[in-house]
Amino acid sequence: MAKRESAKLEEEGAKVCINEALTDDELRAVLARLDREEEKDTFGLVCKRWFRLQSSERRRLRARAGPAMLRRMADRFSGLVELDLSQSASRSFYPGVTDSDLSVIAAGFRVLRVLNLQNCKGVTDSGMLILGNGLPTLQSLDISHCRKLTDKGLTAVALGCCNLRRFHLAGCKSITDDLLQALSRTCSHLEELGLAGCNSITDSGLSFLANGCHFIKYLDVSKCSKISDVGVSRVAEVSSSYLKTLKLLDCYKVGDKSIFTLADSCHNLETLVIGGCHDVSDESMKSLALACVNSLKNLRMDWCLNVTDLSLNCLLSNCRYLMALDIGCCDKVTDSAFQALGMGGFESDLKVLKASNCLRITVTGVGTILQYCRSMEYLDLRSCPNVTRLGCEQAGLQFPERCKTNFDGSLSESDAMVDMFF
Repeated sequence: MAKRESAKLEEEGAKVCINEALTDDELRAVLARLDREEEKDTFGLVCKRWFRLQSSERRRLRARAGPAMLRRMADRFSGLVELDLSQSASRSFYPGVTDSDLSVIAAGFRVLRVLNLQNCKGVTDSGMLILGNGLPTLQSLDISHCRKLTDKGLTAVALGCCNLRRFHLAGCKSITDDLLQALSRTCSHLEELGLAGCNSITDSGLSFLANGCHFIKYLDVSKCSKISDVGVSRVAEVSSSYLKTLKLLDCYKVGDKSIFTLADSCHNLETLVIGGCHDVSDESMKSLALACVNSLKNLRMDWCLNVTDLSLNCLLSNCRYLMALDIGCCDKVTDSAFQALGMGGFESDLKVLKASNCLRITVTGVGTILQYCRSMEYLDLRSCPNVTRLGCEQAGLQFPERCKTNFDGSLSESDAMVDMFF
């Protein structure tokens, strides 16, 4: 009798449809527990109802599509907040997104907050006017290497998207200080600004920026050859403890004054790129090392020709969280620089060391590095005449199994794992 009743209950349970048993909120809870996008897409294949729920809950999307497809995407993904339409540099010959596409985006994705158009070279000022007028919720915009853009279109973005926090314009060579003045007036919450290669930007532009944007955490003005200590110091003084990343690659007018200002004001600095800043010397670098002992993680100072062992000794014996260091072509650095590794009273976290073309470093110095840097993952020793693979083997040096050691190759070659630090 009991077996018959159990079988009857099982038969009745088998007839229950899951769509009748679960509410929309319960299905959303199931969807929220799926981590991978592939799993969420599979969820949407069950039936039309699950497809509708999966579409309405999607928040991020990476795609390559024309106007017709974008309209369908806007209808399906009504809650989308992040849209990535960027192209890789290898496809940069293709125009990618155009102004007509931006009209569809502005009209269809009304709550969009993040838009990536990197390398979409078909975009013009007309498209930026559309975004500025149609997407007031936008908080992050990447238009790096969209070379047709000028102050006219980008000022419209600054005026219309007052909540902008992240703005990347690397390679947009036509922009000037006028854009930074517009940003300072309307985008007071701006935190991240990428201007690498925008070589019309001057100290006046950075001063304009500092007047209205007091919370800059990330600033990249690499290869902006008109930038000097005046502009950099002004931003450092205003942003103060907010500033965490500053990139000044090949800003040859930047020198000790900027570094001293960073030491005085920016005690939470994590990443500093001063490669090619020839006038930076030991005195300012020692000051920075002592000021940022608990924050500095990544330091690129290749081609800082006035830097010696004194700077390196101070950095390596005090900055306990330093993970990546580039001293390439610093030809005054010797093996003595690395003796400080054992003097700080802590185990070094150094994972990346680029010491290419350091003429005075020998196998002895490499041995000291290996002794104290047990977390090393990448060691660049290219064009170091006193360090060879054979010499290291003859000295009995043991490189960590996971450490990639580069003895050969062109100095122009880069490594993606290394680039992520700088």
